[in-house]
Amino acid sequence: QLELVESGGGLVQPGGSLTLSCAGSGNTLDYYAIGWFRQAPGKEREGISCISYGGNTYYADSVKGRITISRDKGKNMVSLQIHSLKTEDTAVYYCAAGGRYTFTATAYDYWGQGTQVTVSS
Repeated sequence: QLELVESGGGLVQPGGSLTLSCAGSGNTLDYYAIGWFRQAPGKEREGISCISYGGNTYYADSVKGRITISRDKGKNMVSLQIHSLKTEDTAVYYCAAGGRYTFTATAYDYWGQGTQVTVSS
């Protein structure tokens, strides 16, 4: 049974950067497509980035150019770097694992518990 744990969230000032991590246990993340989603208060969950098991990446228009998704196979981890943070990036960020890389949340079988990112001065 694959388990996912996100980390790296916190309070950051506008314009700042941070790196979120999604650590896998119970199975290797290499076998899965990994997606990053976020959900702001009162809003629907939004897919922002995903990476296929073969390394193809995809970014939502809302964050394109400001984020980078990557795999660290040695650590069984997928990272999400976010730059030039804006107040509207404030949300709980989730990683998910599934069989295909997509922004459709229902396509993912495993989810982490989420990590809070707050962008505020």
